[in-house]
Order: sequence, then structure tokens, then C-alpha cells
Amino acid sequence: MLIAQEQDHSSISLLAEVSRTITNEDDINKVLRLVLFIMSENMNMLRGMITILNRDSGEIFINESFGLTEKEKERGRYQIGEGVIGHVVKTGKPVIVPCINDEPLFLDRTRSRTKTKKETLCFICIPIKAGTEIIGTLSADRQLEPAATDKRIKTTKSGEKSTDVLQHYVDQLSIIASMISQAVRIKQLAHEENAKKYPALKIEGNASIQKHHTEKHDEETISEAERPANIIGNTKPMISLYKMIDKIAKTSATTLILGESGVGKELVASAIHYKSHRKEYPFIKFNCAALPESIVESELFGHEKGAFTGASATRQGRFELAHTGTIFLDEVGELSLTVQAKLLRIIQEKEFERVGGSKTIKVDVRVIAATNRNLEELIRNGLFREDLYYRLNIFPITVPPLRERKTDILLLADYFVEKYNLANHKGIRRISTTSIDMLMRYHWPGNVRELQNCMERAVILSEDNVIHGYHLPPTLQTAESSGTPYTGSLQQKLDAIEKEMIMEALKRTQGNMSRAAVQLGLSDRIMGLRIKKFNIDYRKFRP
Repeated sequence: MLIAQEQDHSSISLLAEVSRTITNEDDINKVLRLVLFIMSENMNMLRGMITILNRDSGEIFINESFGLTEKEKERGRYQIGEGVIGHVVKTGKPVIVPCINDEPLFLDRTRSRTKTKKETLCFICIPIKAGTEIIGTLSADRQLEPAATDKRIKTTKSGEKSTDVLQHYVDQLSIIASMISQAVRIKQLAHEENAKKYPALKIEGNASIQKHHTEKHDEETISEAERPANIIGNTKPMISLYKMIDKIAKTSATTLILGESGVGKELVASAIHYKSHRKEYPFIKFNCAALPESIVESELFGHEKGAFTGASATRQGRFELAHTGTIFLDEVGELSLTVQAKLLRIIQEKEFERVGGSKTIKVDVRVIAATNRNLEELIRNGLFREDLYYRLNIFPITVPPLRERKTDILLLADYFVEKYNLANHKGIRRISTTSIDMLMRYHWPGNVRELQNCMERAVILSEDNVIHGYHLPPTLQTAESSGTPYTGSLQQKLDAIEKEMIMEALKRTQGNMSRAAVQLGLSDRIMGLRIKKFNIDYRKFRP
């Protein structure tokens, strides 16, 4: 009776959290991803997958996953009736595989379980339905004690036996599958539409198409041709930015990119160049604030031999190197008035002279400038030429700060985790719910660059393939930065971190206090005292 009550309480908490996520989030990609994160936190699952059926091709593919790499995810493809997942789509019946090692229908096509003890690994797969139509599956891996497993596949029909523990998870997954069915239907329709529009991309799978091609968000759509390949983001401000980039790229107009430091202005400039008719020609980048004023003029326009001490040979400047292509001038607001005058001439007349030279050089260069400073204020203070400003400001683009595109944070965090996993030979599989909350609450004054540095640090610090709250920089953990005022003492803060670590250890050991104590370097007695102090019910972590 007590176990049943604990299961009921755990189920209510899990389903309530899933319901809040579905209700409060508009981004369908994020909804499905967060649902899997919530399941991983509350159900102790090792892996989770949401698959979708393409009704035109009959192929079933993994749309969102937890605990799988991108390569493993791409390998997870099935036909109707093939393997456990194909069997569930064909029959519309939930399936339990109590021991995957003994089930011939379990194909493990992702090859993600090679390092797992298969004799104690169970697999539960639930159909996702839209009315009576099967549109995909929701599945999860769990590690169980050998005593809780049978040897053959079980289909949960009335009259057939199944262990209470496994049936409890079937019930939970069935409810969640019903809750996310509408989101999965939208993803299914989008994928089928993309597959028809871009038949050559079918072999790449849904993940590639969804990331880099057509996406629907807040009733705005973006076509494959409009979405830059080098920028990540699906929010409404980013879709508007993509449309602007696409329009500007087709012209040769001088462009001014505005935005705070760290928002990705250089990426926008690169996207404009490589979507333009100049993409086969040079793309030269120059940071106007990186060098002393005395060197900037020579770097931009070049110099003749003997023009100044140390000029031992004639040297081409950045504008000559960018001939027929594009030059990107970052931090253009830092240029001196003298260099600004020369820059104005080259934009208007397409000609200049090298430092120390008299020969006029003609160039065909598209100018893209960027700044995080208020140029109109600089003009009022006499620090920036008004005529240059109007020449640069023909086609202004403002890149939105990260705090205005909150739903992109998790997408970017996943990308950076994957990037730094590879760079640092790490195997981070997930970001804890606590960490996600901290990432979403923070106001990101340093924008995407700050998030990138934050995730690199977290990947390096993690030792258990999970990014926890205490792996994030102190700025994200402070009350002022996160916007969550904290009035407790230092001891209360330390207690909160200690409690989180103990709960994570209990999740990993499935409620085994002794094993959790060993992982944390505590004695059984101290572990017992901490459990009592923080009022942690270790039994809820048990299968």
C-alpha cells in the first residue's frame, strides 16, 4: 500500500510538471525536449526517444531523444513492423521488453547500449496516437534488478501478466504520450511537407531538416533558402532576422549590423556574404578596435615601401585583398576621424591611395560594418562623422540579444555541449533540470558568447556526464544575476548544493543509500544524518 501511494505521488508530480511545460511553452521542439528531460529526472531513465512516422515513406525516425548522440539518433530508423518500435506502430499496442538481451525483436539499431548491462536493461515503448491513427512512439530504457525481469516480450493487453513496477511506468508513459500527441502531429506534418519540398534531403532525416530548413514558429515560416546554415535559433526575432539577411544578401548595398556585444554580428555578416553572388570571392574580416590607431590605416589601405619606419616593402591592405568580395569592419565606431574620412571615400568612390602612395587604386568591395555602440550619440559628441553614418546606415540590421530569444537558449546549450564534448573528449549526455532553470532565468548580459563560455566550463567540470547547477559559473548562481532574490545565509546556500548532490547520487543508485554514500565519499552514518536533515525520501528513487 505504501509503495502504491509513493508511486501515485511521484506520478502526479511528474505529470503536473509535464503539463506545465506543454502549457507554458510555444516552441514545439523545446516542449518535446523538455518532456524527455523531465522524464529522465523523475523516472530514472537511461535513454528516451520520441519517434515519428512518415506516412509517405513508411519510415519511422527519431525526432527527439535523451541519452543519444546525434550519430546514434540518425541510426535509429525503422519500417512499420520492424523491431519493437515498428511493431508498436503497426499494432498500436504498448510493448514491454523486460530484458533486451533476450528479445530478438529488440534490434538496438542506434547501437547506444553497447556499454550497458543488457541483462538488467528493460525497454518500454508506447504508441503516440492522433485519434485512432498511430503517428509515432514514446520509449524509455530503465535499469532494473534482475529479479524484476522476465525473459520474453510482453504486450500489455488485458488478461496478460506484467510486473507492477513495469506496468506503473507503462501507465505513466501512456499518459505522457497522450499529452504530447498534438505536438508530435505538428512535427509529423512539418516533416512530411519538408520531405516533399526537398526530396534530396530525405536521407538526412528529420533532425537535419528541422534544424536547417523549414520551421514553423508563432505562425511565421522560414524556407530552406532563407535560413542561414551558420546561425542557430527558431524564435520569432531570429526568423525575422533570417528574412532580412536573405533580402540584403541579394544586393550589394552597404550594411550596418547593430547589436550588443556577443550576439553574433560576425555570423550575420558571414551569412550575408555566403548567401550573396560574391560568395566565391574573398570575405575579409577586420576588427577596428584590435590594433593601435597608427596601424589601422596601413592595415586597411596598405602602404608603399618607405612610407614609414619599418615599411620595408609595399603591402596590400584589407580593401585590396577583398577586391570583388566583401569586407567586414567590426567595431567600426572605434575608428579615428582621419580613417573615417578615407573610409567614406572608398564607400562612395570605390577608390583610395595606399599610405605613402599617390597612385589611386580602384576596388569593387561590398562593405559590411558592425558596432555595439550608439553611433548617433558618437555623432553628437563629435566622435563619428555624420556623413559616414548615413553611408553605412543604408541597410541596418539589429541582432536581438539572447534575453529576447529565451526559447533558443536550450537549443544553443545543446549545440555547445556537443561541440565541447568533441573538443574535450567528454561524454556529457544531459543538462539537469536545475541547470536548465538557471540558464532560462539568467539575463545574459554577454549574450551568446557568454552562454558559449558558460557551457564550455560546465562540460570541462562535469565528472558524471551530467551538467549540474554547481557546474555553471557563479554569476548564474547569484540572486541578482538570475533575477531570483535570495535572502538566506551562506549555510543555507551550501545546504541547497549539498541536498542537490545527494539527490543526484540517489537517482544514479536508484535509492541505494550505501552506494550513494560511497559515490559522495561519506560514511553510512553521515549519509543517514544528511538524509534526515534534508528530509529526503530515498525510497522514491527506487524502481
